[in-house]
Amino acid sequence: MPILTPTAATGARTVPAEMTYVNPANLMPPDEAKAFLADTGLNGPFVADLLSDMLAHERCGAQLYRSLAQRTNNPMLRKQYEHFGTETTEHVEVLENLIDQLGGDPNYVSPAARATTKAGTGLLESTFLLAGSIDLMTQELVMLDAVLVAEAKDHANWGCLAALAEGLPEGDVQDAFTNAVNRVLPQEDEHFGWAAETRCKMISAQATSRAAQVVGEAAETVVSRVKKWLD
Repeated sequence: MPILTPTAATGARTVPAEMTYVNPANLMPPDEAKAFLADTGLNGPFVADLLSDMLAHERCGAQLYRSLAQRTNNPMLRKQYEHFGTETTEHVEVLENLIDQLGGDPNYVSPAARATTKAGTGLLESTFLLAGSIDLMTQELVMLDAVLVAEAKDHANWGCLAALAEGLPEGDVQDAFTNAVNRVLPQEDEHFGWAAETRCKMISAQATSRAAQVVGEAAETVVSRVKKWLD
């Protein structure tokens, strides 16, 4: 099973920063970081931090989808969130396996990954801010906005990794990157495209529907209308 929340208890390691104390037992030794992808022509420490950052973002994405699937009022959105959440959890596993295959430590949490986790936590928290205080349609759109923001970075991450893989010399390292990209990037294309398209549909439908202006409608009425819009 992939790890969605790396902690000291799960074997997570990191490096100290100005405002980050690291227990010596959880410290990533500088020599080990320098040895990653040595003699491959790549900046090993940077790539290690990059992959850790990507992994942190996928982990946050899996948790975002899990939360939204439990809170959406629309069955069609719930089904899609559950589906994409399952695939995102698989992406976590793909990255863990890639890092391990390249000789790195999937439990390494880079400084950039810590910042990404903080941003991901904030994105998830933003979907709770208006709960119960506004209409259901706006709540659904806020949750979908979070998906679009998360998937925009996901899509960019894997696109960059694809470009990196293309520039590598033939061999085991290129094969490892290429196999991971080929498995994940088509799904990221779908995730990002669906989020952008569905958001536009919801915005257009609400902007042009006079019925959507009715205040205090029953939740089941709103849910029924959204389902029709998304069909």
